[in-house]
Amino acid sequence: MTPAARIDAAIGVLDRILSGTPAEQALTGWARASRFAGSGDRAAVRDLVFDALRRRRSLTARAGAVEPSGRALMIGALAASGTDPSAVFTGQGHAPSPLDASERAALAAAPAEEALPELVALDCPDWIAASLRQALGTDFAAILKVGRDRAPVFLRVNAMRTGLDDARAMLARDGIGTDPVPDVSFALKVTGNPQKIHNSTAYLSGLVELQDLSPQAAVEALPLGPGDSVLDYCAGGGGKTLALAARGAGAVVAHDALPQRMRDLPARAARAGAAVTIVDPAALRAKRFDLVLLDVPCSGSGTWRRTPDAKWTLTPERLAELLRLQAAILDAAKAHVAPGGHLAYMTCSLLTEENRAQIDAFVARNPSWRLIGDRLYTPLGGGDGFYSALLTRA
Repeated sequence: MTPAARIDAAIGVLDRILSGTPAEQALTGWARASRFAGSGDRAAVRDLVFDALRRRRSLTARAGAVEPSGRALMIGALAASGTDPSAVFTGQGHAPSPLDASERAALAAAPAEEALPELVALDCPDWIAASLRQALGTDFAAILKVGRDRAPVFLRVNAMRTGLDDARAMLARDGIGTDPVPDVSFALKVTGNPQKIHNSTAYLSGLVELQDLSPQAAVEALPLGPGDSVLDYCAGGGGKTLALAARGAGAVVAHDALPQRMRDLPARAARAGAAVTIVDPAALRAKRFDLVLLDVPCSGSGTWRRTPDAKWTLTPERLAELLRLQAAILDAAKAHVAPGGHLAYMTCSLLTEENRAQIDAFVARNPSWRLIGDRLYTPLGGGDGFYSALLTRA
């Protein structure tokens, strides 16, 4: 595919997303219907789509459009990169059709990047700006700017199977460049050829797992003694379950309210050499653990650069639903903490409402519990936005 044909394909995918189709589903549908597209084409179209979604508001403005569309976003992206959209929108071959008169007029009248209003330039939805300002303080603008760019890729070295240096050497043999990360013991930042990870020997043999830096740091900070029992109450795909097992936990138990989320966990655990027991609510009843981890459903505001369509589909009503769900999970999970044990609450959110305010409300209605400490990791540290709080009974 030519560069112009890739842009035309991205326009079609973006229009499907803007009409309500989830981004991954829209990309998969296009790929299946476009057998002519090679792996390089699919990766390029994906990058165009995700880059446009990250900057949906500012690129719409750079095109001079009132509402986002696939064409407007690609016109805005070209203008923002310093390329004349008319040179790409030619209608020749598989290129997008030429700009019409209204598009040319809108583009000519569009403001320069430095003239965009703050929230437009930062690609921030209006309704959530006040909450983000309150949570992030003076880092508000800097963090949102980072969120407009692609996230780095991190790996967690499986300490049960290998060491940092050996893992790096094995990855290098497959052409994957990595650097250690200060202060996170088994983290590697991928510096070259991240697309090769899934087929690499280190990954396929369970020596490394894809995991962002912030949850790696948060799990590493949890109090976990030799042989301590652990319950990952909202296990999902099991990334934190495996990280806890790699730390030498005793019994590691995974649970999720939607068990289908854990469908890949048995294979992942086998590959990693981790002993993980998956349980349903009935099997969990009356069980107690030294550490209960809650990575609760949340807005995902800390990971919007990875799932940029989520930034634009989140609503105040959905956030209110999530806050109620988080509180219910906290109240239910506390029953599974053994005497002297710990409850760890985590989100991939930057919002105080989902983080410290949720913990303060839990302690207020459960005065026998106390907060030991909490931390908000932000993208300025390299990883995703992530919150972690540790509690115990007073």
